[in-house]
Amino acid sequence: NHLKKSDPVLRAIIERVGPCRMEFGPAEFHSLAEAIVYQQLNGKAAVTIFKRFAALAGEPLMPEGILKLSDEQLRAAGLSKQKSAYLKDLAAKTRDGLLNFARLPDMSDDEVIEHLTRVKGIGLWTAHMFLIFSLRRPDVLPTGDYGVQAAIKKHYKKRKLPKPDIMEKIAKPWAPYRSVACWYLWRSLDIK
Repeated sequence: NHLKKSDPVLRAIIERVGPCRMEFGPAEFHSLAEAIVYQQLNGKAAVTIFKRFAALAGEPLMPEGILKLSDEQLRAAGLSKQKSAYLKDLAAKTRDGLLNFARLPDMSDDEVIEHLTRVKGIGLWTAHMFLIFSLRRPDVLPTGDYGVQAAIKKHYKKRKLPKPDIMEKIAKPWAPYRSVACWYLWRSLDIK
């Protein structure tokens, strides 16, 4: 109701999409490792590679399971040298206590971003997705997300993909529910 009242463009999208059915995952090591595997891959390829990787490392993914794998095993699962390094960095930092998943729920959004981005391969986009879909934070605006940019361009009649400052300005009335607004923007791209 807040989003419908605060933005007529979003009201029309909400009416077309229907009730919010946002799905969440747990705020744990497994979710973050999975996010790294999925980075910059399309759906089917990502699922296939993730299944092969998880079969080797064990499910749920744990630091020890990843650290026991050789570079050759990771490569055979379909992971690039770079992603393998990211996963091993995540696993080592978690094992050594430098990344503490138990503390994340008590941290501010900015603190979570700072904590997660210590890991090689985890940037702002991955941290934003973790905040939204694992920590269930209601007011995150992932300005680096292509889907959100594309939806804003389309629905707010922009000539090109909007820069973060433009996105912030458009999204200001959505607070404190910018995560939900983004979910609607993503879904709007799937509807004819």
